Parts: sequence; C-alpha cells; structure tokens
Amino acid sequence: MTVESTAARKPRRSAGTKKSPSTKPELVQLLTPEGKRVKHADNAVYDKYVADITPDELRGLYRDMVLTRRFDAEATSLQRQGELGLWASLLGQEAAQIGSGRALRDDDYVFPTYREHGVAWCRGVDPTNLLGMFRGVNNGGWDPNSNNFQLYTIVIGSQTLHATGYAMGVAKDGTDSAVIAYFGDGASSQGDVAESFTFSAVYNAPVVFFCQNNQWAISEPTEKQTRVPLYQRAQGYGFPGVRVDGNDVLACLAVTKWALERARSGEGPTLVEAYTYRMGAHTTSDDPTRYRHDDERVAWEAKDPILRLRQYLESANHADEGFFAELETESEALGRRVREAVRAMPDPDHFAIFENVYADGHALVDEERAQFAAYQASFADAEGGK
Repeated sequence: MTVESTAARKPRRSAGTKKSPSTKPELVQLLTPEGKRVKHADNAVYDKYVADITPDELRGLYRDMVLTRRFDAEATSLQRQGELGLWASLLGQEAAQIGSGRALRDDDYVFPTYREHGVAWCRGVDPTNLLGMFRGVNNGGWDPNSNNFQLYTIVIGSQTLHATGYAMGVAKDGTDSAVIAYFGDGASSQGDVAESFTFSAVYNAPVVFFCQNNQWAISEPTEKQTRVPLYQRAQGYGFPGVRVDGNDVLACLAVTKWALERARSGEGPTLVEAYTYRMGAHTTSDDPTRYRHDDERVAWEAKDPILRLRQYLESANHADEGFFAELETESEALGRRVREAVRAMPDPDHFAIFENVYADGHALVDEERAQFAAYQASFADAEGGK
C-alpha cells in the first residue's frame, strides 16, 4: 500500500499554474482526513444517506478500498516487469470509486473510462479480466450486460454520450434504473462531454456524471482548463452540480446516492465532482516528477482515503487487529492470484485482426493475410536454421 516513489530532484511547474485561492474547494465532507465523523448543517441533505450505515458495511468499504489498491499495485508491478503493455493506476482515488460504486443498484448501468478499477470491483467484474486489454490479448474480457458495466473506454469523454443515450432509453422504457458515467477532469474539456450535458438536460435523462478531478490531465493542471470549479459548469446546462471530498468514501457514497435518487425520481442529470488527487503517474508511461512538485504529493498523502477510514474504524471500535490482519492475508492472496492469472493468459490468434473487416471478404485483406502469414513463418524458418 505504498505510493510510487519520485525522483529526488525538484520538478518545474510552468508559469501561471499556481493554485488560485479563489478556486479552493468548498466540498461535502463527512469524514475528515483525521478520521473524524462530522455532521455539518450544510451536509445534512447528504448525511441522511449514510446515517444508518452499519459497522459491517463500514468494514466492507474499507475492505473494498484495500483490495482495490492491492490489485492496482500488482498491476503496476506487472507492467514494470513487462507483463502488461500499459497500466492506468487509480492510486489515491479509491474512495471516489468505491463510494460511488457501492451507491449503485444492480439494475443501474455504468459507463467507465479506463481507470475505474474500483467501480469494476463493486460491479463484480473479476479483476483479472481488466488486465487482458492492457496485456493485448483481448478487447475487454467481460460481457458488459452481465454486470451492467460497459467495457473500458479509451477515447476520452466519448462514453458520456453513450451513457446519455442509454439513460434516454431507460426513461422511455419507464423503468426507475439510473445510469452513471465516469470521466476525469481532462475529459471535462472534451466536446463529447459538453454535448452529453446538453442532451441529458434537454431530455431530463436519468444520468449521473461522476467526474474524478484528480487535478492533473496528464501534465496539465485543472486551472489550465477552467476558470471556475468543475461542478459549477452544470449550472450553465440547467442541472445541479456538487463537489464532494473525493478522498472521503462516506461522502462519495452519500452524494452519489442522492444524485441517483434524483435521477430515479425524474429530476434529471447531476454532475458530481469528486475532488481527489492522482498519487501516481497518469499511466506507467508517464513521469509525474517532470511537471509537479513532490511536496504537493506529500500533502495529499496525509489525506489518504484508506488511512482516514481505518482511523475512524479504530476510534469507533468497529474493527480490531484481527480484522486488519485477516484482510492483509486476503490482500496478498489477491496479488498472487492476479499475477498467476496474467502470466497464464493465452496469446491471441495472430490472424484474428483480419476477420470481420469486410462482411464478404476482400482481395486486399486476403493479400495482407498472406503477407502476414509469410512474415510469421519467417521466424520459424530462422529458428530452424540455427
């Protein structure tokens, strides 16, 4: 459960990217970074959604975050060892994903990007299935309709349009299911997201837009993209936006439940901005020490979502050392299972890329297939000539 180390040198931050006091977040928080439960008057509307949460449910949220982080750390290690082509870590964003994921009903539908490993966990998707695409052996690895969890979307922001269209269909069907679309602060500047906001507002679609603002769109800080907090953008489209402490799993759970309830009751879309922090790199091909200060990361380590819930569990006597020790054993077992599963994944059929290009076949594709077959055979010939 450690964050990625960074180089010792101080990175440069480009001029004009200093955080502005005017954009300091005013957010919904139910659990402080020190692990203290708070009930402020401003949060009363949200507090009721977790007022009757049980110790067992709290331990469940903690378990979800710990195991999700362990899986994520194992995937990062596998990429460093050459077992995955790339990996997008969720380190630091566990509370936003687990809190919102556990707010969903089974009949709700989820449209993720490529970093929602915690939400996938909540939807019952086997974590090993998330790795096939990053290993290059499949295009997803799971049936979206089995868990109401769509395949990962690489094209930035496009899944918000899919979510909006699906939500419009849900409304026409007359069901009370809701839809949630996940995206990051970088995607919030995409035209697809703006179109999704427009259509969902006009058609009163039962969709929740859940933006994980981890403050860095690869190397661009959020203030390079907007002059106002992201949640305020919803006002211009005619639906509410709310900013929540993205490192507070209780607040994320409560706010998402509230937003989903609005959607189910016919009140239309909501924008939830989970204000959090990307502790590691954007992906394993990225070096965050080149564009952000190390002291910024250290400051956010003190707001760690897992640590704050553990402090609350311990102070409220909701968990003992036996629980944490048992969870550590389970965590290590998960790491081993993921590692073994990835290394056992079969290689894909090399010639599958030529299938389904044209409905009735094509001479050029046949020619390319033959050229590729000859290329593959050349390796066998070279081996045989040794």
